[in-house]
Amino acid sequence: MPVKLTEPTIFRRWHEYQRERFPVVAHGLLIAAFSACGVSCSWLLRGGDEVPWGGAFGVAFGTTFLIFLQLRIADEFKDEEEDRRWRPWRPVPRGLVTLRELGWVGVAGAVIQALLAIWHDVRLLPVLLATWLWLALMAREFFVGEWLRARPVMYLWTHLLIIPITDFYATACEWLPAGVGPPRGLWWFIAVSFGNGLTLEIGRKLRVPCDEQEGVRTYSGLWGMRRASLVWLVSMVVTGGFAVGAAREIGTALVEVMVLVPVLAWGVWSRWRYLETGESGAARRVERVTSLWTLVLYFSIGIVPLVVRLMGGVK
Repeated sequence: MPVKLTEPTIFRRWHEYQRERFPVVAHGLLIAAFSACGVSCSWLLRGGDEVPWGGAFGVAFGTTFLIFLQLRIADEFKDEEEDRRWRPWRPVPRGLVTLRELGWVGVAGAVIQALLAIWHDVRLLPVLLATWLWLALMAREFFVGEWLRARPVMYLWTHLLIIPITDFYATACEWLPAGVGPPRGLWWFIAVSFGNGLTLEIGRKLRVPCDEQEGVRTYSGLWGMRRASLVWLVSMVVTGGFAVGAAREIGTALVEVMVLVPVLAWGVWSRWRYLETGESGAARRVERVTSLWTLVLYFSIGIVPLVVRLMGGVK
């Protein structure tokens, strides 16, 4: 007898979707480092007495995770026509999930974010609303989509601003319930967030000529391999400088330099291999360096110094 094919279950559909478009474990690790660093840095910069244990970290992580998920959902709506034309294998064009379903997931995420803010400190709501506003404007491409797409640099920085805005919210989960304003030196850390977003965005969109695909925008395709990889490397260097500035405010500048220099050296070597060999593996190495750089930077700025201070190692 012929086997009757059945539709995949809801669990299988969403598991496949997250695997392809929003890997929960991989993204969760980066987002955890991102949000925890925001809370830690805020506490370290203002020299707080009461340690922000689970509440601030949990709210910052939960809200930030959902913001990044909402960003992915917004991209699905924004790129629907292009995906149907150029990338029909993606989950929405092939019918694995629908935009309506994704929209409801985004709304549910907003409800959870609001409840977390109210539970932790209702004064977080205006900061959350500002984050939602920028996300909504991004989803509509600021109502000038064609104009922005014709100006890639303008498109890049306007969309990357969501990263420092989100990180500002993460820091507010610590300083706002304490009844104080943003601590001195916080803007170094916000600059780190923007620089890291730039490094990640470019690093994951560098390709070699044989891997470029029609209809898929990459920075190597836009600017060429040499210029795009140079922008990536310069963004690492500048972000490292911002990180040292933030670490100086905390009192760990020398340690920050010692930690970041080896990763930066690996980045220099990876760029050289990328340009020299023109192989797919070299492009993937650049992406791996980018992820490592992000994790090392966030851990070294905020998380590790917090642990050391709690152990009495930093005065």
